[in-house]
Amino acid sequence: MTKPLDAKALTAGHRERLRKRFVTGGAEAIQDYELLELLLFNAIPRRDVKPLAKVLLGEFGSFADVINAPEDRLRTIQVPLEGKPPLKVTDRVLAEFALVRASALKLTAANILDRQVLTDWDSLVAYCRSATAYEQVEQFRILFLNNKNALIADEKQQTGTINHTPVYVREVIKRALTLNAGAIILVHNHPSGDPTPSQADIAMTAKIVEAAKSVDLVVHDHLIIGRGREVSFRSLGFLD
Repeated sequence: MTKPLDAKALTAGHRERLRKRFVTGGAEAIQDYELLELLLFNAIPRRDVKPLAKVLLGEFGSFADVINAPEDRLRTIQVPLEGKPPLKVTDRVLAEFALVRASALKLTAANILDRQVLTDWDSLVAYCRSATAYEQVEQFRILFLNNKNALIADEKQQTGTINHTPVYVREVIKRALTLNAGAIILVHNHPSGDPTPSQADIAMTAKIVEAAKSVDLVVHDHLIIGRGREVSFRSLGFLD
């Protein structure tokens, strides 16, 4: 008589089948909760993590939103299971999510570093999204370009609050001169998700552009990154 498989054996079999399906068909062969399961496999061994994956997606909305969700909110997620300890977001789970974020940023950065960024605008925007779109507070970054418009540095200049970042024009120009940059692209995020520029954003950009002219520094653009979309000051006509 064949002995029935126990829960651990069933879980191991499910994990192996899911891994094989992913290896064979890639991300298109699996659903978002299954991709999340693959990550959770490494952090929560020998347990069925599908319920946790589905609850996380239900709470935050998408795979990207789960991976970039605030740590304090992730730690509140628990899935009670009858007769078993609850499934929850542990330190190991948070470490896996952080690894995914770091990997994504490295991959997108590789597409633009030391390259002529103005000829591959989509890659530049993808990098800015990876770097800032899911930040919970405003972050002001500057992309420094050489005289051939190749990216030589990306630096976070200031971190602010949920709706404001202080920007010091003199420090922006000073840093550009230190790096011998020929041009810059300003980037900041709106944690609200709406990238519409505020009057303060417009005024601050105008001050930087005016100061940059005095040292022959070109301001190619100012990008505001939201959730799923971004705004270009040049496209809006603010830098003409």
